[in-house]
Amino acid sequence: MRIAIVILNWNGEVLLERYLPSVVRYSEGADIYVADNASTDDSIDFLRTNYPEIKLIQNTVNGGFAKGYNDALINVDADIFCLLNNDVEVTPNWLAPIKTAFETIPHASIIQPKILDLMRKDHFEYAGAAGGFIDQLGYPFCRGRIFQELEKDTGQYDDIMEIFWATGACMFIKSDVFKKLGGFDEEYFAHQEEVDLCWRAKNAGYGVYYVGTSKVYHLGGSTLSNMNPKKTYLNFRNSLFSITKNLPRRKAFLIIFLRLLLDGIAAIRFVFQLKFNHCLAILKAHVSFYSNFRSMNRKREKLNFINNYYITKSIVWSHFVNGVRKFNILVKD
Repeated sequence: MRIAIVILNWNGEVLLERYLPSVVRYSEGADIYVADNASTDDSIDFLRTNYPEIKLIQNTVNGGFAKGYNDALINVDADIFCLLNNDVEVTPNWLAPIKTAFETIPHASIIQPKILDLMRKDHFEYAGAAGGFIDQLGYPFCRGRIFQELEKDTGQYDDIMEIFWATGACMFIKSDVFKKLGGFDEEYFAHQEEVDLCWRAKNAGYGVYYVGTSKVYHLGGSTLSNMNPKKTYLNFRNSLFSITKNLPRRKAFLIIFLRLLLDGIAAIRFVFQLKFNHCLAILKAHVSFYSNFRSMNRKREKLNFINNYYITKSIVWSHFVNGVRKFNILVKD
């Protein structure tokens, strides 16, 4: 089983200098690539000087996460692609449990490890935590992370289980599955494109898994922090894109209607918090969604749609009304 670790980089020289050594040290047997998204800093010179053994792919434009990986992976020959953020520190023996899972679970086509916070190593990290899920309305959340509530890692998720989506911060995917799915949707640019990819994989009959016996540490927010209105814009818009593409038409239209109402409430909440740029970002997200609706509707899956895509009706209600802060409490409800 040939694994290619592909690190997407854009102006991340400082991050490569800090986190690439752990990848080189602990990834014996895997090929390591850096796919550079037309950086304007000294990333390329740094790699050529300090890591001549690493394979370098130079994309001609910064097409974001989605196009960046689509363009890069055309040039990678491997059985398994590992898509790894440039702000991730890996750990000894992190690849072995992933290999074993692919070899022993025939249904597994996409896998993510345990994602811990680099700044608080005993806590889960926002982007992925212990595996991703969505509610009936398409809101994403994770085991170990519900909205901004991050659980402490006490071994409660040291398991292997099927999940709904795997984080793009560290995602392993069979190369043939990635190609059959057509890669990431480039209209997303960045954020939640991995949710869409995994949803399409689920609709096509592929399995997405979490392997808690492998762990990495993620800095997070190195491209766009949670305080950046552009991230708000992309998250709100792209979530609507995924609902449009991956649910039966009648169900999708109903959920989109409800989501638009809830998005309006979120925008009003931002106003009361004096976060006017985030309110404007939601409005812009809706305008972009309307503009791209026909395009997304044409991409609607032709295969059967899965019915059991969610594990709770509303994570918003569970968290903000019922006060649920941990995944295991949510499941009990």
